[in-house]
Amino acid sequence: MTKFIKLITSLVLLPFLLLACGESKTIVQQTEDELALRQLLEVPDHMAIPDFPDYNPPTQEKITLGRHLFYDNKLSANQTQSCSSCHLQSLAFADGKKTPEGSTGTVLARNSQGLANAVYHSTLTWANNGLLQLEEQLVIPIRADNPIELGVTDAVVDEVLARFDNDERYVNLFNAAFPDSDSGVTMNKIIFAIASFCRSMISGNAPYDRFINGDKSALTEQQKKGFALFNGERFECFHCHSGINFSTSYRDFNSENTSIKFPFFNNGLYNVGGLGDYPAIDQGLSDISLKPGDRGKFRPQSLRNVALTAPYMHDGSIETLREVVEHYVAGGRNIESGPYAGDGRTNPNKSGLIRPFDASDAEIDAVVAFLESLTDYEFINNPKFSNPFEE
Repeated sequence: MTKFIKLITSLVLLPFLLLACGESKTIVQQTEDELALRQLLEVPDHMAIPDFPDYNPPTQEKITLGRHLFYDNKLSANQTQSCSSCHLQSLAFADGKKTPEGSTGTVLARNSQGLANAVYHSTLTWANNGLLQLEEQLVIPIRADNPIELGVTDAVVDEVLARFDNDERYVNLFNAAFPDSDSGVTMNKIIFAIASFCRSMISGNAPYDRFINGDKSALTEQQKKGFALFNGERFECFHCHSGINFSTSYRDFNSENTSIKFPFFNNGLYNVGGLGDYPAIDQGLSDISLKPGDRGKFRPQSLRNVALTAPYMHDGSIETLREVVEHYVAGGRNIESGPYAGDGRTNPNKSGLIRPFDASDAEIDAVVAFLESLTDYEFINNPKFSNPFEE
């Protein structure tokens, strides 16, 4: 990453560096590198700079191109959907549905995640320990053929690329974003640009943020009580939802490779037939690892803007935040009848952190109120994330 940070610095911060003679070159370089990235991505001071791969350093031109592509139906094979079809800014880039539909009507198995601060996760998607960068993850919704999302398969990829190659506005946007390339529009450039836009979706101005930055009036007394319960040893929410992004699946610019965690947990949502199974359509991490002990294991999601991203869990099977908290108070979910009958509280793969405990209605309400304090209204109304075709 360092060589690209220096590139950004040389282009953006040369005047600052020229004024810094006489100071330690190393210290100045690091300070100005951080300043350049913070300015570009508008990272709040109390949050770390996000990580990014050396092969795709962020630039404003790529972010701008990615924003256009994110909202453009031309990116789907049949021109009926865009990335934004399942990721709405008003819902912190979730979609409010149990599970979404692809461009051809296929109902997908997993709930659409909110994209706020997705860049800080150490792994991407609900249950894949091999997708470590946004560039890798984006291939799936754009290119996969089972299930179809945007449906840009090998059979139609040239047709889709030609739509942008023949559009003067996009020719200019691609040339600005990739000035050293003369290959025209490629799928890699599309993916790199959308990844850059998603990487800029940083949310860090909720009432909670103002509270930890010194404004003690930013949270109500109920929310402060919920904050304490959230971090207490009875509710134990913080064991899976810790740090500035409220997830133990976390990394940033400063993370050492040896210290990054790749956590996945079974939270007792199902126990089909009493054998530890989840519904066959989605067994979680075990679908990738093929290990029986990984059945029902999913990545702990960020709780940023969580009040906007209902319904909850990997399959959207819990409707409200209060029901989510009640699920954990109960130590899992007992489904008494139907095809998924089974007592998740006794699932053999369930995390030891998920166990029943006593909690009053007032305490549950307080935790819910605290979670609501993680809503960043500036983020969901920020014009830099909005649909550029509606300006």
